Amino acid sequence: MTSTDIGAEIGTGISAGIGAGIGAGIGAGIGAYARTVRGSGPGLLVAHGAGGSVEANYGPVMETLAAGHTVVGVDYPGTGATPRSRTPLQLDELVDQLVAAADAEGLDRFAVSGYSLGGAVAIRTAVRHPERVTALLLTAAFARTDHELRLGAELWRDLALAGDPDPLARFVVPHALSEHALRSLDDEQLAALLKDVGAGIPPGTADHVDLVTRVDVRADLPRITAPTLVVTTTGDRLVPPPLHRELAAAIPGARLAEIPTGHLPFAELPQEWGKLLTGFLRETGA
Repeated sequence: MTSTDIGAEIGTGISAGIGAGIGAGIGAGIGAYARTVRGSGPGLLVAHGAGGSVEANYGPVMETLAAGHTVVGVDYPGTGATPRSRTPLQLDELVDQLVAAADAEGLDRFAVSGYSLGGAVAIRTAVRHPERVTALLLTAAFARTDHELRLGAELWRDLALAGDPDPLARFVVPHALSEHALRSLDDEQLAALLKDVGAGIPPGTADHVDLVTRVDVRADLPRITAPTLVVTTTGDRLVPPPLHRELAAAIPGARLAEIPTGHLPFAELPQEWGKLLTGFLRETGA
């Protein structure tokens, strides 16, 4: 495959991955979040990242995951078809909504996959419902912010609040892609990508990223009892890989796996990411 082919493939993937939110209004009191359900078999809950959605972050691997599981996810306020919230997002509310979706689908037990911010949602779900969680799969996840992540998230949030899509896209694209993926784009592809990403930023992005700045689930990590896989995206320039490894080291018995991508494995190496997730689910019988 030529660098032009790679650039075109990645450009398409990242456009879908970080610009796939559907515009939503602002809701004062949100009921059940918009739900995605695919496949059949044992339960698998998926928790997406900040500025993403279930479709944006898990869409490229959904067919793979749903081949052996009933996959259930919810879109956070201000993305997908879930209205934006008037109040700051709270981690436990995201957990409650995800588990309520599992209940609505009749899933008594389930594995939980969390990507980026969704990793904290998955961790808190596993700690609050240990008797129900059969396995925990965390990708590009973090238990806390360090200086690098916090400063980047604060800038990301402020750019989203400003409402100008061009500088926001110019921040997100180079931070979300690996160095290799970014270099593979030619000038025309990069310009198109920036335009697509800016046009598709979900309206709730600032709210999601504000929650990123407040996340601290370090006290939860020693309490996790489910078999756990931590996937580190080794070329990640948004959530530093040392935070992935710190997370894995603090979870009893956690396995650490590597994938050579930036922050968006579903855009750069979706097949490889899907194989890591389904392989662990098969191995643990989840």
